[in-house]
Amino acid sequence: MRIAVAGIGYVGLSIAVLLAQRHRVVALDVDADRVALLNARRAPIEDADIARLLAGGLPGLEATTDAALAMAGADVVVIATPTSYDPATDRFDTRSVEEVAARALALAPPAATIVIKSTVPVGFTGALNARLGTDRILFSPEFLREGRALHDNLHPSRIVVGGTGPAAQAFAGLLAEAALSPAEVLLCGAQEAEAIKLFANTFLALRVAYFNELDSYALARGLDARAVIRGVGLDPRIGTHYNNPSFGYGGYCLPKDTRQLLANYRDVPQNLIRAVVEANATRKDFIAERIVALAPARVGVHRLVMKAGSDNFRDSSIQGIMKRIKAKGIPVTVYEPRLAAESFFNSPVERDLARFKADCDLILANRMVPELEDVADRVFTRDLFGGD
Repeated sequence: MRIAVAGIGYVGLSIAVLLAQRHRVVALDVDADRVALLNARRAPIEDADIARLLAGGLPGLEATTDAALAMAGADVVVIATPTSYDPATDRFDTRSVEEVAARALALAPPAATIVIKSTVPVGFTGALNARLGTDRILFSPEFLREGRALHDNLHPSRIVVGGTGPAAQAFAGLLAEAALSPAEVLLCGAQEAEAIKLFANTFLALRVAYFNELDSYALARGLDARAVIRGVGLDPRIGTHYNNPSFGYGGYCLPKDTRQLLANYRDVPQNLIRAVVEANATRKDFIAERIVALAPARVGVHRLVMKAGSDNFRDSSIQGIMKRIKAKGIPVTVYEPRLAAESFFNSPVERDLARFKADCDLILANRMVPELEDVADRVFTRDLFGGD
């Protein structure tokens, strides 16, 4: 089978590598540098499993910036382009998905199935099919972690496809065939599949926000937050997973997906979804106030990435803390070896760890790492359990 995958970020590249083990896959991207890296069998994202498979050759995979070349003869076109949240319109910016879908209809064979893997608003896929005069566009949500994207495709928690006909069954079969672990397959309507993605991520954000607010209470009242969280989590209905406090939920997905779900609730009564969105800003305000109260001369921000194993800076929670304390006049230095620029939001970028430690009397770390152990007495973190 010939498959085209548009977009080689975390979602697209992991799907391309997954399916290229059994099929011919052409990855399409507008970034020529990413395409060149992939054709040289180097991963343009941080993912150890992807890097390992690429190093082995993976002859079924090629990359291009030419849409006609990628889509000509394709049996399936997977769309995995970014859909960032646009606060001006109060919805995802879906223009790239719409453009790729239109090109796929024009360039791919008439029988080709088009599958959206990008996260979209509820109702988007049906509306796009109607506007483009087709019924060949499906939606299939992804459930991946940055840095573990291929692993999560090889060992999926579930496979969901928004469609119940032969094309949806065939695409679900492609994903199941490539996986190393069995997973329950759910075929449903496109709107239900779109809702599954947004509600799943909002629940994860809710859980993060809940334990962060527990931690805020413990900090404010002088309680041992670790003991309280452990005691709460020992109830098997709650569990001891996904409970480590942080500076707030961040990364690319949770902030935008919670806001999009809230926008989808425009005509539906709700309290909880808005609270999940607002709780994240409240947590950042609280953490920033605690840092300002310490009156540091210079604060060091250790890494801009959201979590270990990721190279993504987008919407990481530590950036929100950084902006708040800078607004109070506290100078900030950023340690981020992956950043080539000399400054980040008008703060100097230091790539020498020893010099960074020497220059800053307080260091912020969303997650504690061994390289900070020697200055642990100067590190401000809410990492209580050593994990994401």
